[in-house]
Amino acid sequence: MGDGPVVDGAAVEVVRSYLVAAAEEMRSALVRTAFNPVIYEVYDFGISIYDARLRLVAESTGLSRFLGANDYSIRKGVEYVGRDNLHPGDVVLLNYPYWNAAHAYDATLFAPVFLPEGFDGDGELVGFLCVRAHWMDLGAKDPGYVLDSTDMHQEGIIFPGTKVVRRGEPVHEIVELIRFNSRMPDLVIGDLHAQVAALRTGERRLIELIRRFGLATVTTVVDTAIAAAQASTADALAALPQGSWTAVDWIDDDGITDEPIKMQVTVTVADGTCTVDFTGSSPAVAGPVNLPFGSTIATARVAFKALTTPGEQTNAGHFSALRVIAEPGSLFHAVYPAATFTQWTGTVALELIYQALAQGMPERLAASSGGDVPGFMMVGTHPDTGQLYAVSNNDPVGWGASPDHDGIGPANHLCQTQARNTPVEVLEARTGMLFERVEIRTDSGGAGRHRGGPGLRRDIRFVTAGEFLSVVKKTKSPPWALDGGARPDPIQVIVHPGTSRERRISTRRTPVAPGDRITLLTAGGGGHGDARLRDAAAVRADVAEGYVSASAARDVYGVDVLGGAGAVSTGGPRAVSTGGPDAAPKEVPMITPPDRTPT
Repeated sequence: MGDGPVVDGAAVEVVRSYLVAAAEEMRSALVRTAFNPVIYEVYDFGISIYDARLRLVAESTGLSRFLGANDYSIRKGVEYVGRDNLHPGDVVLLNYPYWNAAHAYDATLFAPVFLPEGFDGDGELVGFLCVRAHWMDLGAKDPGYVLDSTDMHQEGIIFPGTKVVRRGEPVHEIVELIRFNSRMPDLVIGDLHAQVAALRTGERRLIELIRRFGLATVTTVVDTAIAAAQASTADALAALPQGSWTAVDWIDDDGITDEPIKMQVTVTVADGTCTVDFTGSSPAVAGPVNLPFGSTIATARVAFKALTTPGEQTNAGHFSALRVIAEPGSLFHAVYPAATFTQWTGTVALELIYQALAQGMPERLAASSGGDVPGFMMVGTHPDTGQLYAVSNNDPVGWGASPDHDGIGPANHLCQTQARNTPVEVLEARTGMLFERVEIRTDSGGAGRHRGGPGLRRDIRFVTAGEFLSVVKKTKSPPWALDGGARPDPIQVIVHPGTSRERRISTRRTPVAPGDRITLLTAGGGGHGDARLRDAAAVRADVAEGYVSASAARDVYGVDVLGGAGAVSTGGPRAVSTGGPDAAPKEVPMITPPDRTPT
């Protein structure tokens, strides 16, 4: 770094901002050209730019856990292919889950960037670009989503680091292999080309940046930005409480049996580092809830970045102080041939990390935000086109209350950053679902001095036959609260409500026929503080908005909104918010996680 040109702060910001803008332009190219609504509507992707040393220099908005996973997978991919085997115009496909840090349908495409002729040092490798996006089908044993696989080979065709474009020309045999192994080839091939288009956009912008400022200046700026990120992260860590804290929670099952699965994490902040240790968690299980280690690292990165430098654009320097530990062969470090398709464990684990940190720094953390992402999908044959479809949605939940304010909601889970839910118009037009009701659930947020955000109710009627896939791993235990706040009811999926076939389920494939119905109740956020200390005017406003019922205002908060006097009732605050028909069913017995205990 000392041998490079001297650059001032203005130059650093101009070049750094240009790199971020290049990543955002890659995102725009992907969204404009993708075929699959999970990409162009939901933003189920991650886009990253790296220097020649594979250090992250910029990223676009997208799924936060994808962005961290990119760092892990591109190193594995380059190692497998070999730098000497990479040439201008190459694009490599990687979806081997233990290297890709995700399941087989999260396809990672990466490309090297070389300086063209006419530059000083032409032909030099100057960086890498990475675009990860969810494909809808790649030959797994089931269409749509795999919920009960028992090994990797049931989860789709695998590419360990395979060139789909060689020296600028598509590799026909590989593209055809993808096409003939997909039930929805037009979507998948379209999304493949969209990712390549995003990579080409990034390549043009990176070369343009170097043409304008020179490679030496850009390299110096990257070094400076990474060093600044390391310094600001070190300052943030030094300002945090020092110590070690442990939390335990459970996910519903692995999709094979109904046995709950233990998760445990110990977070230690000391000596300028933060260690996230998943020792004590369950060994790897038969079903597809095991996490590749790269995905576990990505989950820890989300929490670490939010805790230390949430307001800064991310680069490699922000994570040099983070250590992640998970024993190979455990739930959080899947090894071949463990099934990994259902990645919801990572969502619950993010909240588990926050649950541990809340013991040592409660003033900095909010309560649980719904506990999980309630996902669903319908798979079937569209009556208008005769084509197979598989369209998914991740529903919003209530965010947890903090020491200073109520939780928001319904909103996408905090693990999803800029991701969105699929619009009703898209779901109805492209599937056999008709949405009879989508509304905020009264009394679904955990009560407290500050109230958890409310969850959502969605009533679905099916107008064509198909399969409804529910993907959720926290229906048996409620989200956690803080400082005496109330724990809200957990997520619930009710099939055939109001009939003799009514039952509550977790992660399942449910055959449906025209006229069948399903109700999805997403969880609210955990409450913070004693509900009897909540301001009476805030309670009345909650009732007016429909967040809290008049009976809960009286019985839980002690505010008689009907009488208008704000009188405090004689009953004590309730342990959980009232949800009426949302009570835990016999089919999905509740489990009580052990108390959080500091180490």
